[in-house]
Amino acid sequence: MQSSGVIGLFFWGFLLAYGALMLALSPRAATLGGFFSGEDSAGRSAAPWLLTSSIFISWIFAKSVTNAANLGASYGLVGGLAYAMYWLSIPLTGFVIYRLRRRYAASGLVSFLSSHYGRGAALAFSAAILIRLFNEVWSNTAVVGGYYGEAGSASFIGAALLFTAVTLAYSLRGGLRSSILTDAAQAAIFIVALVWVLGLVLPQHTPTELLSTSNWALNAGVDLLLVAGLQALSYGFHDPVLTDRGFISEEQSMRRSFLIAGVLGFFAILAFSLIGVHAQLSGIAASDNVPAALARSMGIAAMLVMTVVMVSAAGSTLDSTFSSLAKLAGRELPLLAGRDLGQKAIGVGMAVMVLFALLGNLPMIAGTDILKATTLSGTMVIGLAPVFVLHGMSTPTRLGFHLSFWTGLGLGIALTLGWIPPSWAIGEGKYALLLGTNLYGLGLCVLGYLLPGWLLPGKLQSAQSSTALEAHNQ
Repeated sequence: MQSSGVIGLFFWGFLLAYGALMLALSPRAATLGGFFSGEDSAGRSAAPWLLTSSIFISWIFAKSVTNAANLGASYGLVGGLAYAMYWLSIPLTGFVIYRLRRRYAASGLVSFLSSHYGRGAALAFSAAILIRLFNEVWSNTAVVGGYYGEAGSASFIGAALLFTAVTLAYSLRGGLRSSILTDAAQAAIFIVALVWVLGLVLPQHTPTELLSTSNWALNAGVDLLLVAGLQALSYGFHDPVLTDRGFISEEQSMRRSFLIAGVLGFFAILAFSLIGVHAQLSGIAASDNVPAALARSMGIAAMLVMTVVMVSAAGSTLDSTFSSLAKLAGRELPLLAGRDLGQKAIGVGMAVMVLFALLGNLPMIAGTDILKATTLSGTMVIGLAPVFVLHGMSTPTRLGFHLSFWTGLGLGIALTLGWIPPSWAIGEGKYALLLGTNLYGLGLCVLGYLLPGWLLPGKLQSAQSSTALEAHNQ
């Protein structure tokens, strides 16, 4: 493996050099606007091209490209298409945030929920966000570690922790401003490396060969395709890495950036899944890290380029995770409690970054399935789709929010614990029960959200007492 001899030193040196480069690109953000909203030293919002590249690469998680390749190896092109479907949630989220900002003067999703559904709704949503961000830490560091050693080995853990440390260092320096600027560099690195890898593998196969790997049957990956389509309706809303960027620039520009980034991300993930398709055609066995296995079979140069792809993808997501944690802990939760920490918010945000960097790696050390971080969390938050997408179609009520939110969360937990009855399964494939749970669950969430507002509009009015909170977040 890379962790021995001169080659090992080269790979470890690359990780350190990457960290030094990102730190050099990161400006020190001393203002609240710079640290939490990505403003430059003059107080200006991020340029549209910076916002677009940041959204694009922040959602190209290391776990994402690994999952895409793994699914391509297992199901052919249909597997890659299934996973790419999640990226269509980016334009949807952008259009919904645009609507909430223009029609309801929303300045953030936490404050919006507090204003329209009560503090309890905002707290429940914040808890879901914290779980999501916790999962983002270990699921991305584990992918990087996989290029330095076998899961659980000293080199695996060491690389994951070193990667965490260098990402934390530049995130502490500049918060969201650092994240946005380094994202631009990481996006460029990722695209160049991806084109290089695809140039190595795609010429070995004809389009007919690539297409022949797919069996468009419900039990051959189409069930996961349908799951992703259902989860895309809600998936973007519980990811502050995405939604935080929906409130830091002018509405029209933001909506355009979300649309472009979503389309680019869709095709990037679909393209990367072809690496897994190539692995299948080459007789490389499906595993939990197909890109690493393929790269090892192609030699040191391929392994280095694949490492570059994964480190840039993981870094862009992890630094965004840290900046979102800082904003939630330093700004949004204190404001929810009626307190504005002022400049102290930066210190609180930094402390939470460090805490999650330490605790968030524990599952990586223990070992777990990175695909579950996507599919299970996607089930748990299906109740967010009615809340944000259908807001205004009936009287917004606290009861409606909680019936929708907790139904989705309960079904996700029940699925994890094996409590969903087999009769809910649709088809006979690997994801049959997941598909049924999401389809029927989404229907229940929609009914739970709409019915209170339709049946009891006079008794269950939304909470409208948080205008001061909205003003704080402007």
